[in-house]
Amino acid sequence: MSRVRIPSLAPVISHKVNASQLFQLPEDSPFKECFSPEAPPWEWVSLIAVVLRAFDFDSHLSGRRSYPPGVTIGEQVFLHPSVEIPPYCVVQGPAYIGEGSEIRPGAYLRENVIAGKNCVLGNSCEYKNCLLIEDVETAHFNYVGDSILGRGVRLGAGVKLANLRFRADPVDAHTPDGPVPTGLRKLGAMIGEEAQVGCNAALQPGTVIGKRGIVMPCAAFGGYLRAGTVGA
Repeated sequence: MSRVRIPSLAPVISHKVNASQLFQLPEDSPFKECFSPEAPPWEWVSLIAVVLRAFDFDSHLSGRRSYPPGVTIGEQVFLHPSVEIPPYCVVQGPAYIGEGSEIRPGAYLRENVIAGKNCVLGNSCEYKNCLLIEDVETAHFNYVGDSILGRGVRLGAGVKLANLRFRADPVDAHTPDGPVPTGLRKLGAMIGEEAQVGCNAALQPGTVIGKRGIVMPCAAFGGYLRAGTVGA
């Protein structure tokens, strides 16, 4: 599959937290060259829409397929032929859903969603402007907005990734040295590889979770969680 190439939007600024510390795209991803590993992870969130605008959906169509009752698929949508499509779901688009992924009943995929291989987009879950890199499970009643989820991330049932402050002020991203202004009105969570968030937890806007980090069930967690540690 050909790869998407986009022009650089701005010089990469060095931060204490770079995307490569949290996640990386697999070598065979068509978007591999679009997301700099040296950029701060919140810049990846801003790039999702740009990347999908540059994607050549016409050349990747695999032919018309039949869908179960109650399925709505937008025009700018790539679904790998192996993707499981249930009754009653919406894929609004633009969206790219990779090989081996599964969409479950009641899923609502709004604009600008990328899911790599073997992801679960679960029942009664909502997605908007997000990147699920690979082997990500968001299986039940989740909200995933303006967020990046690294390989192997697991969200328990009812987990919400909040992306908007009460006053709708720009969201700061959290780092080991404190908050960093992003200028983004909406920014959810950036979750490192193999991290887990327990059932009914809520992550506050701009939260950063390190690789293999764990957020306990029912927690209202915000800030920066170091790799391999537990937050509550």
